Amino acid sequence: MDILFVIDRLELKYFEFNNLVTNFWLIRELLNENKRVFITTIDGLSIISGVACAHCFEAYQKNSNIFYDKSKLTKNINDFSLVMFRPDPPVDIDYINATYVFDFVDRSKTVILNDPAAIRNFNEKLHALKFISLMPENIVTSSKSDIIKFLNIHDEIVLKPLNACFGSGVMTLKKGDKNTAVIINSMTKNQTQLVMVQKYIEKAKFGDKRVMFLGDKVLDVAMQKLPSNDDFKFNEHCDSNIVKADVSDSEKEAFMPVAKELNKLGLPMVGLDVIDGKIIEINVTSPCYFIKEVNALHGVHLEKDITNFILSKLDVPCC
Repeated sequence: MDILFVIDRLELKYFEFNNLVTNFWLIRELLNENKRVFITTIDGLSIISGVACAHCFEAYQKNSNIFYDKSKLTKNINDFSLVMFRPDPPVDIDYINATYVFDFVDRSKTVILNDPAAIRNFNEKLHALKFISLMPENIVTSSKSDIIKFLNIHDEIVLKPLNACFGSGVMTLKKGDKNTAVIINSMTKNQTQLVMVQKYIEKAKFGDKRVMFLGDKVLDVAMQKLPSNDDFKFNEHCDSNIVKADVSDSEKEAFMPVAKELNKLGLPMVGLDVIDGKIIEINVTSPCYFIKEVNALHGVHLEKDITNFILSKLDVPCC
C-alpha cells in the first residue's frame, strides 16, 4: 500500500528529528506497519493531461527516526490508496488551488483525509458558527462601528484574521484603549477585510484546551496550551507551555454532535480549541494531536490509535 502525505514546506525542510509535529508520528507508525509512505508539498502537486500527480519523495525509517530519499519521483495520485492532506494554513490562493487538484482524483481508488473540498468549504474560525451555541459571543465583520459597538458591550474582545494560523495576527482590545481605531483599521485593512471578533473569556489567562476528534469519537486525552510569557495566547510549541488535561463528561456530551457533523462533512480528523467549555476555533487543515506530549503525560501511544483509525478507512488491518 502506498500512502501520500501532503505536508507543509517548512515541515519538509525540518523533516528529520521533528517529533513535535503530528505527521512525524503518523509517518513513522505507518512505516512500522510496512506501508510505503511518500511526502510532497502543495507546490509539488500538478495536473498533467488531466491526471492529478505529485512530485514526491519516499520516506523511510532508521533508528526510530524518519528520513526521505532525496530522489524526486512523479506519481499519479490515483495510484495511492490514501492521501493525508495536511499542509498548514494560511488558506491562501495557493492552498485553495492545491485543493482543486484533488477534484481530479478518483475517490473510489484513493481515500483522502481530510477531504480537501471539505477543508476548502470550512473556514476554521468562521464556520465554527455552525455550532454557535458552543461559542463565546462573537461577530464576523469588517465594520469599525460594528466592532466598537461589540467592544462597548463586552469591555474586552479578541480580534482574529480568518485565514491565519498558530495565533498569528490575533489581538485583544480593551474598551478605552487609545489605540482602538488603529488596531481595528489594521485588523480589517481599513474596513475591507472580514475578521472574527469574540468576547474575551477571562479564563483565557489559563490557556486553551485542545480537544481532539477521530471520526465520531471525542478522545479522552487532551492538552492545555498555556499562554507564552510575552503573549496572552499560546504561540510557542514547547514542553513548558503544554500540560496535561482531560475531557469532562459534559464536554464529551457537548462536543460529540460536533464530531459527528464534521465527520459527515468529510472532516474526521479535527482539533477544537476550547476555553471554559467554549469553542474558540475548529482546526481542520492540519490539526496537531500533540502526540509527543499526550504520550508522555497520559501514558498512551496515541499514534497507534490514529493509525488504526486511518487504516480502518481502507479496511486494512494493522499488524
